[in-house]
Amino acid sequence: MAHAYCATKGAVDVLTRTLGMELGARHIRVVGIAPGFTETEGNRHLPRDLIQPFIAKTPLGRAGQPRDMAAVSVAVSDDAGWVTGSTIDVAGGLVF
Repeated sequence: MAHAYCATKGAVDVLTRTLGMELGARHIRVVGIAPGFTETEGNRHLPRDLIQPFIAKTPLGRAGQPRDMAAVSVAVSDDAGWVTGSTIDVAGGLVF
């Protein structure tokens, strides 16, 4: 199962890069965000023993929070006007 998940993440990274190249001439920037396990309302019902192994493997030692994802919004601001075709890992250091 992990292989299929990792393959789809790789496909999205390549799509982000190629769209950034193709759409740049139209002044459209493409930036991907690759979140790690993030605590949300949608997964708060999950048993702690199911998510604890992911947290234990995360170098920063915790699950992500929605505010962690929002913090990279600078990547799509005018301040990052030279950024396109890139994927930013926001995963506490745990990258597949």
